[in-house]
Amino acid sequence: MSARTLPPPENLPARLGKLFRTTAFKLSLAYLVVFAAFAFFALGYVAWNARRVLDDQIVSTIDAEINGLSEQYNAGGLRRLIAVVERRSREPGASLYLVTTAAGEHVVGNVGEVPARLLASPGQTEANYARSGEGGGYDHRAIVRIFTLPGGFRLLVGRDVEERDRLRAVITRTFGSSLALVVLLGVVGGWFVARRVLKRVDDMTETTRTIMAGDLDGRLRVAGNGDELDRLAQNLNEMLERIGELMRGLREVSDNIAHDLKTPLTRLRNRADEALRTARTPEDLRAAIESVIEESDGLIRIFNALLMIARLEARNARETLAPLDIGRTVQEVGELYEALAEERGLVLAVRTEDGLVLDGNRELIGQALANLIDNAIKYGAGGQPRISVAARRSGPDIAITVADHGPGIPEADRARVLDRFVRLEEARTRPGFGLGLSLVAAVVRLHQGSIALRDNDPGLAVVVTLPVRSEGERA
Repeated sequence: MSARTLPPPENLPARLGKLFRTTAFKLSLAYLVVFAAFAFFALGYVAWNARRVLDDQIVSTIDAEINGLSEQYNAGGLRRLIAVVERRSREPGASLYLVTTAAGEHVVGNVGEVPARLLASPGQTEANYARSGEGGGYDHRAIVRIFTLPGGFRLLVGRDVEERDRLRAVITRTFGSSLALVVLLGVVGGWFVARRVLKRVDDMTETTRTIMAGDLDGRLRVAGNGDELDRLAQNLNEMLERIGELMRGLREVSDNIAHDLKTPLTRLRNRADEALRTARTPEDLRAAIESVIEESDGLIRIFNALLMIARLEARNARETLAPLDIGRTVQEVGELYEALAEERGLVLAVRTEDGLVLDGNRELIGQALANLIDNAIKYGAGGQPRISVAARRSGPDIAITVADHGPGIPEADRARVLDRFVRLEEARTRPGFGLGLSLVAAVVRLHQGSIALRDNDPGLAVVVTLPVRSEGERA
């Protein structure tokens, strides 16, 4: 690629914007939101359960204190209750106790002051209070239960919730730091993943630019880790290989048409010119026109074969595939060529197995078989005047073999004869255009099979292997 076609260097904001717009970064942010939401609800659930458990423990402790005080009150009345409350209030880690008169005057207990409306509302609640001996407002909070005693006296029993609040503060700090850590790791991880993916995508982009600039030999880099980008690169490389093959085939066809069709076209023109110059009678003109028509028919056959090969290589006939009995097709094509083989003094032997069914195009496979048998009849005369055609099961596939005992094809030329317009020197004296095996190879590729040219000792054996598709694959 020339320097004029290279894209200008990107500045940092543009690169970051490109990074943040990548699918990998967006997916990472989506996962980050999901994990952050999960962490939020998980830690919130833990905090809620921890508070509920502590509240249950506090209520259980209050219930136990009330049961004990009830026993003392039942045993000795108010005087004994006040004595027990006074003693318990002085114990380390004691619960909260308060006994007041009906007017709210402090009698005994370790609670300094509570809101007046609290004592007027019997039952359990959570409220602020001031500890005994401390001035100021209600700086502490507790779960308390209020009772009204005979004579209007009020009894308060409770537990401070400072430990619960301290635990909640710890959980809140943990929650905040954990959430911040999740967000930080998510952003960093998303940046790292997106940057790595973007680098590989940029590499692919640069390679495609070189290919679009005319370098059809360029290929996408495969990291070798088998991820989706590797699979994409491999598929694109296979596509590029196929495009390269088609381009090479197009160039070869153009060259072959220019060379191989020049002779028949020149011959056609010369015959027409000769007829104009030398024909003296209607019979002479008729003979010249018939010769021109015969030559034109040959050119039409060439172009029809080229069009069929191009159509097959473009895979435009795959929609015509249907279940096909290969054994029956081989038998029918063999019957068509038995008479021609007898005229040439050859024996055409056809052997097939039963149940050879695959997805295929009957006309195309029949044409390919006809080309192989026709070639065997033309070039297969040798020590044994016998041509063998067989169709059999070969593992999971079906193998079709056409074998003769002629001179065969040298091993060095077996790959070359599958190309268009390729004719070996010993075959140039016989009719043909060098498209028969090319058409066979195109039909085989359409059916995703393979073709092999082997030594028949002596002679040539052409083996066409076609894959069998299951019912599920056909569906």
